[in-house]
Amino acid sequence: MTILLSVTGFQPTDWINALHRLAPRRPVILEPNSGSDPSVDYAIVWKQRPGILAGLPNLKAIFSIGAGVDHILRDTHLPDVPIVRIVADDLTGRMSEYVVWRVLDHFRRGMAYRTQQAAGIWHDRVQPAARELTVGIMGLGELGRDAAEKLGMLGFRIVGWSRTQKTIAGVDSFHGASGLDPFLARTDILVVLLPITPETHGILDTGLFSRLKQRTPIGGPVLINAGRGGLQVETAILKALDDETLMEASLDVFETEPLPASSRLWKHPRVFVTPHAAATSNADALVPQILSQIDAFERGEPLQHLVDRKAGY
Repeated sequence: MTILLSVTGFQPTDWINALHRLAPRRPVILEPNSGSDPSVDYAIVWKQRPGILAGLPNLKAIFSIGAGVDHILRDTHLPDVPIVRIVADDLTGRMSEYVVWRVLDHFRRGMAYRTQQAAGIWHDRVQPAARELTVGIMGLGELGRDAAEKLGMLGFRIVGWSRTQKTIAGVDSFHGASGLDPFLARTDILVVLLPITPETHGILDTGLFSRLKQRTPIGGPVLINAGRGGLQVETAILKALDDETLMEASLDVFETEPLPASSRLWKHPRVFVTPHAAATSNADALVPQILSQIDAFERGEPLQHLVDRKAGY
């Protein structure tokens, strides 16, 4: 049984080492021996080279290294085998840490205080209580649910929006096209954890920002996007910041990655940029889960967390 590890954008050393340590009898290769290599049974991928999986006759399943799967689905030559997305406590916890960090930093006026510090200004800003502020989470999958729970424990009011109806304790949920406007009208800080699909591509645009609640306990609405760069229209974000439709933004993902040096987002005084680092996949945490799924599948058990190709996640 051979595992193909096909990744681009980073060195796969940690993943190779974890696979060798935890499954020493399973060969791990970075390239098929041929275009129709019959030895490959499973593929673990991140932004795999287009077409690399197409001719593997015995491929049984594809595993995504990251939480999303759009990087897999962009390959127009995918074989008709199950695609498995990662749902792991480590990845979920890392994302919730990022979301809580950014919500608290905006809520406690971190950007304003850093500006004051640089200028030597001693000025105490009005600070509402957490219970006075509503965090709206777009995307109520595993990541959104956990972030909602963590923020709720801190006392924030939580509203959520998703494509289909969700019922989550402590969250006022909205869904579908008809639920988007009432969700936005209640949101002070918007946290975006949506998958990228044809329906969500470019959803963070001028029209959406204009429907956010404008009078908030901290002075204006805030955007936090840790979902996918294709969700946002960066010219619209900059316009909304410039005309104060948005007060501040934290962005971990971008339309083009790495973010071009020429982008105004780098130096905008009310934007916080991180390099797609909100929830970095950790090989030591995720490889055991992947191998456990492979072992179960070999025993005849069904794979978990399968991707719906039509839905895109």
